[in-house]
Amino acid sequence: MGNRNSSGRTSRATAVFTSCCKCRTYSLDGPDVGRGHDGAAVQPTTSGETNELQPVAPRSEESVANQPPTNNTHENLPNSESPEMSRIRLPRPPRRPVDEAGKAGLKVNLIDILIAENGKDHHTFDYEMMERPVDANLVVRRGQPFHLLLNLNRKFDPAKDAVSLIFTVADAKMPSPSNGTTIAIPLLNDNSSSLPAGGWWARLVASSELSIKVQVCTMATSVVGVWKLDVDTKFIPTGSALSYSLPSRIYLLFNPWCREDLVYMEDEEWKKEYVMADSGLIWRGSHNRMRPCAWNFAQFEKDILECCVYLLSNVGKLTIAGRADPIRVVRAISAAVNSSDDNGVLVGNWSNDYSGGREPTKWQGSMLILQKYWATKAPVKFGQCWVFSGVTTTVCRALGIPTRSITNFSSAHDTHGGLTIDTFIGDDGKVVEELNSDSIWNFHVWNEVWMQRPDLEPGNYGGWQAIDATPQEESDGVYRCGPTSVAAVKRGEVKKAFDTAFHFAEVNADKVYWKFKGTGQPLKLIDKRTDEIGLSISTKAVGKFQREDVTDHYKHKDNSAEEREVVLKALRQCGHLYSRYYLNEALEDVRFDFQLRDDIVIGQPFSAVVNVANRNRGKDYSVEVTLRVDSVLYTGKLKSVIKKQVFQRTIKAGTAQNITLPVSYAEYAPELSDQCAFNIACLANVKETEFEFFSQDDFRVRKPDIAIKAPKEVPLGEQFDVTVSLINPLPIQLNGAKFVIEGAGLGTPYKISVDKVAPGKEARAEVKMTAAKAGQKTVSAKFYSKELNDVDGYLNLDVIDNTA
Repeated sequence: MGNRNSSGRTSRATAVFTSCCKCRTYSLDGPDVGRGHDGAAVQPTTSGETNELQPVAPRSEESVANQPPTNNTHENLPNSESPEMSRIRLPRPPRRPVDEAGKAGLKVNLIDILIAENGKDHHTFDYEMMERPVDANLVVRRGQPFHLLLNLNRKFDPAKDAVSLIFTVADAKMPSPSNGTTIAIPLLNDNSSSLPAGGWWARLVASSELSIKVQVCTMATSVVGVWKLDVDTKFIPTGSALSYSLPSRIYLLFNPWCREDLVYMEDEEWKKEYVMADSGLIWRGSHNRMRPCAWNFAQFEKDILECCVYLLSNVGKLTIAGRADPIRVVRAISAAVNSSDDNGVLVGNWSNDYSGGREPTKWQGSMLILQKYWATKAPVKFGQCWVFSGVTTTVCRALGIPTRSITNFSSAHDTHGGLTIDTFIGDDGKVVEELNSDSIWNFHVWNEVWMQRPDLEPGNYGGWQAIDATPQEESDGVYRCGPTSVAAVKRGEVKKAFDTAFHFAEVNADKVYWKFKGTGQPLKLIDKRTDEIGLSISTKAVGKFQREDVTDHYKHKDNSAEEREVVLKALRQCGHLYSRYYLNEALEDVRFDFQLRDDIVIGQPFSAVVNVANRNRGKDYSVEVTLRVDSVLYTGKLKSVIKKQVFQRTIKAGTAQNITLPVSYAEYAPELSDQCAFNIACLANVKETEFEFFSQDDFRVRKPDIAIKAPKEVPLGEQFDVTVSLINPLPIQLNGAKFVIEGAGLGTPYKISVDKVAPGKEARAEVKMTAAKAGQKTVSAKFYSKELNDVDGYLNLDVIDNTA
C-alpha cells in the first residue's frame, strides 16, 4: 500500500475539483490540501461541501480575442502537426500542493523496518518472518524502543511538517483508543525535554535530505499480536495532509527484557534458556528409570508465530484487551493446545489405537504439528502429555513468555478433589478398577511460565506458574489448567486461582489403600503412603543438557514436619477430615520389604522380590504372598496382567526369606505398552495375626540408546555428516526398521530405512545435514521397527559463522 488521501480519517478536509468542460483543465478551491486520483496532492475546501466535480465556466470568445497574437502561429509546431491541432488544449494533471517555498507537501514513499537493527535489539532476529527476502514482517517486544526509517519526497522541516504514527490492532473490528486497539502518537523532536512515562511515544532521532529515522516505544502493557501502521503527514501552514500505510505487519510480543512487563526475567542465562532456546529435553519414564527425550521447540520457524497469534484470537477466544495480560493469555493457551472442547491443536489419545494419525511417541518436536495445524486449521492427531507440553513451550516462547517443560514422576490425578489417591484392593491382591476413579501416572508433563501475579498479591506469588494443556479435568467448564502459582502449591494454599488444588494433589497427595471385601462390607484401611507422590520433579538445566530437580519448588521434603503441616492445612481447606488416615499401627513381628531390580534393558528378564523377615526369635509365622506383574499405560491405567503367582511360606523364628517372581522377555513382550511400563504389586498376610501388607511400584525396562556421531563444530551453511546407530537388544529380529533424523535449523527431517536387524546386530544410517543458523543446535534421532520403537537419542553441536 502507499499514500492515500487523508479523507479516510474523520479529521480530514474534503477536496472539490472544478474543470473546464472544453479544455479539461482543473482548478482547486479551498486552503487545505488532499490528494488527487493520480497520487498528486490537491487542496480540499473547508466549506463542508461533499466531494463533487463541478465544471468551471468556459472562457468567452472575447477573452480569447483579447490575448496578444503570436508572430507565427505555425513556427513552433513539428512538421507532422497541422494548424488545426494547435487549437486543441491538452489535459493538465491536478496541481500538487505547494508550501511557501514552492516545494511539494511531505509524502512518505517507503518505510524501512530496519530488520537487522531491530532484530538484534529485541532478540527477534531468529524469527523466520524477519529473515524473508521479500514480504518480511517486523517482530518487536513491547515496552522497548525500536526504529523505523521513513523515506520522503523531500527534506523534513520540523518547524512546518507534522508527522503522526497510527498503530491499529490488525483484527480489531472497531478500533478505538479507549480499548487500546488504536494508538495515535505524534512525532516529537529529538530534543524534547520529556517523553510520556509508560506510554506510547515516537521521536525523531536523525534526519537527512530525503529520510528521517524515528524511534518508537510501545507500552509494556500493550496488546500482543499483529498491528498495522499508518503514517500521517501534514504541512502546518496550509493544512495539506497525506497518509501512508505500511504494507507489512508488525508483530508485538511480550518482553522478558522489560522491567515493566509482567513477564520480566532478570537473569540473562535464564532468558537464553527459557525464551530463546529452540530445542531442549523433556523427561519421561518412571521415577526409578528417568529418560530424557530431545524435543525441537522450533519457535522461530516458518508459520509458527502466525499460528500462535491465531490460537489466541480464533481458538482461545481471548478478547483483544485480554491479549495484553499474560495471565489470561497462558490460561487461553492451556485450552487452545488441546482440542477437547474447541478446535485446538492436538487430539489426545491414550487408547493405544492410533489409526488415522501419528503415534505420540513418533513426534520429535512442535514444528510439524503447528505447521500442519496452521495449514489445515484442524486438530492434529495424536498427542499425550509430553507432546502437549512441548507444543505449549513452543507457543509461549514464540509469544515472548519464558517457559519450560516440567515432568512430575508418580503424578497423581485426583478426580474428586479430596487431595488423596484412594486405591481399593480385593482378596486376590488385584486392584478393584471399578471403584477407582483416581490414578497415578508414571509421569506427567506440564509447563511452567514465568510472570508476576498481581491478581493474587500480596503474598509473593510471582515467579513460576504451572499451566497444563493436557485435557484431564475441566476448569470453569473448559479443559484447561492454570496458571497456578508454584509458591501457593508449596504453601498448601489450594484456594488460590487457578486450579491450585489440582496441582497440589499431583505433587503431594497421600496414597491410601483400602481392603475391599465386597459390596456392603466395611472397608478396612490397610495402608497409607505419604511419600510416593510427586517424585523427582524434573526440567532441563539452564545452559546444559542435564536434569535439574525442582521438587523442592513444589513441596517440603516428604514426611518432614513442614510437609505434613502443609498437607493438613490443604486437607482442611478442601473439607476432608484427616481422621481417615489413622491406622492401627501395632508393632508387628513380621516385616515385608518389597524390592525391584533396576536398570533392566528391554529384552532381558527381570524379577520382583519381596523379603519377609521374622523378628520374633521364639515363634514361626505362616505367610501368604501374592506377587503380580501388570503392564500399564503411563497414565497408571492397567493394560493387562503379565504374570501372577501365590506363594505359601513358613518363616522360621529369627530368619528371613526372599520370595521371587521371575519374568522372561517372552512373557512380557506380547503385553508391552508403548512406554515399557509395569506395575508390580505385592499383597501379603500373616495368618496367625491377620496382619496384611500391600505395596506396589512402577517399573520400566530401559530401551537402548541411539549413538549419534557428528562433528562438535560445523560451519554455517556447509554440509556435515551425521551417523546414527543402534544395537538390537532383543532376542528376536527387528523388521521394518527405520531412523528419523532431524534438528531445528538443520533442514527437513530425514527418514532412512534399514530393513532387518538380527539380534545383537547394529542398525546404522548416515545422512548429510546443513545448518541454516549459527549457535548451539541439537540433532535428534528416533528408531522404529515392528518389534521395537520409541527409541531415541540426541547430540548437541555448535554451528560456527566464519563470516561474522
